[in-house]
Amino acid sequence: MVTSGSDNYMDNIIFELDKVYFSYLGKFPALCGVNIKINQGQKISIIGANGSGKSTFLQMLDGLIFADQGRVSFCGQQLNEKKFDDLKFSQEFRRKVGFIFQNSDVQLFCPTVKDDIVFGPLQLGVAKGQIQKRLEKLCAALKIEELLDRPAHQLSIGEKRKIAIVSTLIIDPQVLILDEPTAGLDPLTTRSIVDLLIEENNSGKTIITATHDLHIVEEVSDIVYVFGQHKSIVKSGLAVDILNDLVLLEENNLVHIHSHRHKDKVHIHPHLHSEHHADEHS
Repeated sequence: MVTSGSDNYMDNIIFELDKVYFSYLGKFPALCGVNIKINQGQKISIIGANGSGKSTFLQMLDGLIFADQGRVSFCGQQLNEKKFDDLKFSQEFRRKVGFIFQNSDVQLFCPTVKDDIVFGPLQLGVAKGQIQKRLEKLCAALKIEELLDRPAHQLSIGEKRKIAIVSTLIIDPQVLILDEPTAGLDPLTTRSIVDLLIEENNSGKTIITATHDLHIVEEVSDIVYVFGQHKSIVKSGLAVDILNDLVLLEENNLVHIHSHRHKDKVHIHPHLHSEHHADEHS
C-alpha cells in the first residue's frame, strides 16, 4: 500500500492505524480492519460511498471516538479515552489537530461570527494579539471581513463553511482534518477553499480530506485511499491512478454510467458523484 509521496515523510508518522475495528452500539460495523499510516506534510484524501466508514475514520483520527480493536496512534502515542483524561495531552492534541465537520452548525454556537472564530484559540490560551493577527490574515484570505459581526445562523451554507474553516485554522494546527469541505458549495467558494488547503499544505500542514467530490481530489491529494462497502480500504495510490481506474470507482459507487442514444448508437459516459447527501456513518 502506498503511504508517502516523499521520502522526507517516511520517518515522521503523524497517524498510524493498525488493524482497527469500530462499531456503533457494538452491533453496527463502521470500520473493519483498517491499516494506514499518514506522514507529516502529506495531503491525503479518503473517498468512498455513503456508509463506507469515512466520517467514522476522521472522527477516530480526531479522538472523538476510539477503536474497539486494534491500535490508533498519534505521533507514536496511542489514542484512547484514558489518554484524553490527561489535560496536558488533550490540550496539546487540540492545538495540533483541527477538525472541520461536514455540518458547520456543529462548530458555530457563539453570538457572532467573530466570537465563533476566536473561541478556540482563547480556550487554548493563545495571546490576544496573536489571535488578532491570525484573524486578519484568514479573513482577508477568504474575504469574510463583512461577516464578523453577524450571527452565524443568518449565513449561507458556503459562508458557514468558510467560518468553520477559519475557526479551525486560527488555532494554527499541524494537522487539518476535513469532512466533505466542499459539499453543496458553488464553484467560486469551492475554489477558494481548495486554494486555501493547498496554501496550508505548502506551509507544512498535513491535510486529510474525506470527500465525494472527485473533481477536487487530484489537487488536495498526494495519496488517495478508497473505502469499500466492507468498511475497509480496498485500494490506495496516487490520485491520478485512482481517478483513472473507472472500474474501481464504479464498483465502489463513486461514478455511475450514463447512456444516451445518438443517431441510432448508444453512447456511455462515466459521471462523477460530486453532489450527495452523506449519512451520519459515511
